[in-house]
Amino acid sequence: MTQSLTGRKDVSEPVAPNGDRTPPPGRQKIERALRSLLENKEFSAITTAEIAKTAGVTEALIYKYFKDKRDLLYQVLARDLEHHLEQAQLHLKGINGARNKIRKLIWFYLNAYAEERVFGQMLMLEVLSFHDFYQSAPFQVLKKFASLELGILKEGIETGEIRADLPPALIRQVIRGSIENTCLAWVKISQKISPDELTENLCRLLFKGIEKP
Repeated sequence: MTQSLTGRKDVSEPVAPNGDRTPPPGRQKIERALRSLLENKEFSAITTAEIAKTAGVTEALIYKYFKDKRDLLYQVLARDLEHHLEQAQLHLKGINGARNKIRKLIWFYLNAYAEERVFGQMLMLEVLSFHDFYQSAPFQVLKKFASLELGILKEGIETGEIRADLPPALIRQVIRGSIENTCLAWVKISQKISPDELTENLCRLLFKGIEKP
């Protein structure tokens, strides 16, 4: 079993929403099948029949666990996001100072995209155009990420590390946008990225704008 730098053991082994780490084998096969198909195809081009065939199950079993194909995508993405949120919180333990925490989060996000292209594909390319995404389970997890990031920025303002004349929400959007735009080529065409080098360059650029003089 492999383990990534984000601490994930084999991303094909999902964690159920209720915390159960041993979901039914059929459900695991279906989720693995979707991940596998997304390696080479866009979500819109994948059919439930194809997912069932890849998983070695019947189409009826897909509808036993998921309302439809989109619900399957949302649940797989929500599972990934919950995992990454837990890992991000773990990575931040013992780190002092908002500036250092921001640097760590930037590296963490870049590394997650670098190691798990399908995760980035789901998040950046597949779900944002769906009208119901903003009421979905993965979006609720993204709100937890936003709360974590805003908390760090507000901490930095209070301690004098970050300038107080810029809204924390705007700073957060700029940081997030920089990360996702940097990783977009990797997600789309598998162009490799270096998390260490990109973290250094992004921090050098971003900190010049947000640090308190």
